[in-house]
Amino acid sequence: MAQINKIVGSDFKIPTPVFFIAVILIIVYFLPREGKYKYTYTENKPWQYGLLTAPFNFHIHKSDEQLKEEKDSIMQSYLPYYLVDEDIAQKSSTQFTLNSRAMSVPTEYISYVNKKLSEVYKAGVLSAEEYEKIQRQSKKQIQLKNENNIATTRHLASFYTPKQAYDKILGDVPSYLKVDMLKTLNLNDYLTVNILYDEKTSANEREEMLKQIALYEGEVQSGEKIIDRGEIVDARTKNILDSYSKEIAGKVGTKSSPGILIFGELIMISLFIMALMVYLLFYRRKEYDNPKNLIFILLMVVVFPVITGIITDAKMFSLVYLIPFAIPTILIRTFIDSRTAMTTHIITVLICSMMLPLTQMAQFIVIQLLVGYMCIFSLRNLSERSQLVYCSLLILLTYIVSYTAWILCTEGDLSLVKDNARLYIYFCINFVFVTFAYLLVYVCEKVFGFISEVSMIELSNTNRPLLQQLSEVAPGTFQHSMQVSTLVVSAALRIGANATLVRTGALYHDIGKMVNPIFFTENQSEGMNPHAGLTEKESARIIIDHVTEGVRIAKKHNLPQQIIDFIETHHGQGKAKYFYNSYVNKHPGEEVDVADFTYPGPNPFSKETAILMMADTVEAASRSLKDNSKEAITELVNRLIDSQVNDGLLRNAPITFRDVENVKEVFCEKLVSMRHMRVAYPELKKK
Repeated sequence: MAQINKIVGSDFKIPTPVFFIAVILIIVYFLPREGKYKYTYTENKPWQYGLLTAPFNFHIHKSDEQLKEEKDSIMQSYLPYYLVDEDIAQKSSTQFTLNSRAMSVPTEYISYVNKKLSEVYKAGVLSAEEYEKIQRQSKKQIQLKNENNIATTRHLASFYTPKQAYDKILGDVPSYLKVDMLKTLNLNDYLTVNILYDEKTSANEREEMLKQIALYEGEVQSGEKIIDRGEIVDARTKNILDSYSKEIAGKVGTKSSPGILIFGELIMISLFIMALMVYLLFYRRKEYDNPKNLIFILLMVVVFPVITGIITDAKMFSLVYLIPFAIPTILIRTFIDSRTAMTTHIITVLICSMMLPLTQMAQFIVIQLLVGYMCIFSLRNLSERSQLVYCSLLILLTYIVSYTAWILCTEGDLSLVKDNARLYIYFCINFVFVTFAYLLVYVCEKVFGFISEVSMIELSNTNRPLLQQLSEVAPGTFQHSMQVSTLVVSAALRIGANATLVRTGALYHDIGKMVNPIFFTENQSEGMNPHAGLTEKESARIIIDHVTEGVRIAKKHNLPQQIIDFIETHHGQGKAKYFYNSYVNKHPGEEVDVADFTYPGPNPFSKETAILMMADTVEAASRSLKDNSKEAITELVNRLIDSQVNDGLLRNAPITFRDVENVKEVFCEKLVSMRHMRVAYPELKKK
């Protein structure tokens, strides 16, 4: 699965506000285009609201059932129109006469057939399909128009179909003619339909008749009472309420003619999205300036309003509780932070609430906000599957308790809980959907290049093949990495950094040493020095290359970019000082090219990478101490870290002087306990 990093590269030049504008337009497009009608009611149930009076004059629309009954009634008197083709009879008779004479048919047969053709065509020949269609419509008569455009009513039984006309000709044969002889004359070829359906006149007549149906059955005057609290919504009152609802929708807008509605929606959605934009701009500038993170956050904001818009547009308002609004909160909490997750959740809920009837908006907002807070508080980090199941169960409990409490405090009727039992089923289905967030965490990691607590725990498992290879090829480096990981975890916890991330980075930061392990002190045996035959520049290049080699190995094994950052920055743009100082001492007065002894960097740019740089230097140097006293270790830690600060290696990291002092204290405490002399065990004296 291709990461979005490959799409959103360094040459990605789309201005950040464009993303927010796109989100606004997408959400507005999927918003329902009907005015909000703030009442819900059921026929033969009590009216739950206060006194309702008409704010303006409006007609009482007839119900669909009434209109259908009146339409069916008036259509019973409707008769379809047909035309007579006067030329068919003459053409058929002439054609038959010519063909019969050519075949030397006796004249008495020709005379008889022509007579019958004239008789049949005068009555009218109607196609079998039209005949059956008229019968299916329960019509016994039709309107027949002649060449003068004058219509007369004719009974259906007075017409012939081609088959009936054929039977008529053969059935009336006089005794002096032979039926078999007539059958050889192919009479069917001369029996053509001359009564044709007049679609235009029929449609006009049908429309004129339907126009006679009144669409309204009365009018409600402005200020007139419609219904009051506790009154039963009977059929007529329901019809009046339905009419009022249609008038509201017509005044505000519909999908085909949104009118002023779309303008108001555009303003509201713009305000919500701008609130999110301002929050990111002032409080999460890193996410605001990072297209990958910004797209991820805005995608979470867009998807659920779109789903809600589709559901509410179909008038299935209760199904919104099937939508797992906790999922984007879980994902943003996992990959960004809690505050951004909650802000995004609130914005999303407020946008989706605009799509619901006014009577359901408050309930929806209250329940979803409680769910969001429960999600944030119960999921401090996602390091185990059980944590997500625990969080999902708490979310389900929040849905059930908050909805029940809302019904009781607003309606005061426990029976309404039973009437809406299906919502509790929706809450359970929602719980199942939320549990799939674990799968979505994996998908987001692959698509957006994020790394979660779960992935970091998996990567920090020392039984993974890459770490196993490091322990076998460069055992000294592996032990160094383990010691560094111990130091960084304590320091990270002290200053509020991500301890799991920095520990994982510490385990992998020196994997590049597997290429030339023997050139690094921790992997050398006593008396071995492969640098003896090399110049300082050559040795420095081998040492420095472990950074670039580490990046290459990490990419080969598909390690996340967050781990590669530790490999690139654990020396920053510092110098390989041992060989640099040795070279300067051997070549006094010579201008030295510092680039030959400088690591490629970059310098640390986060608290975690800064902690690792300090821990890596301190742990490695502490191995050379002959005096492991607290004073010696403290002096070493202060000197090395102060040197890094003075060299500007921590300039880009968001770490304070107070943080640096805390890190020093932690390192001193840990190194003292790690380097202290152990008590020598006495030997057992032999008798």
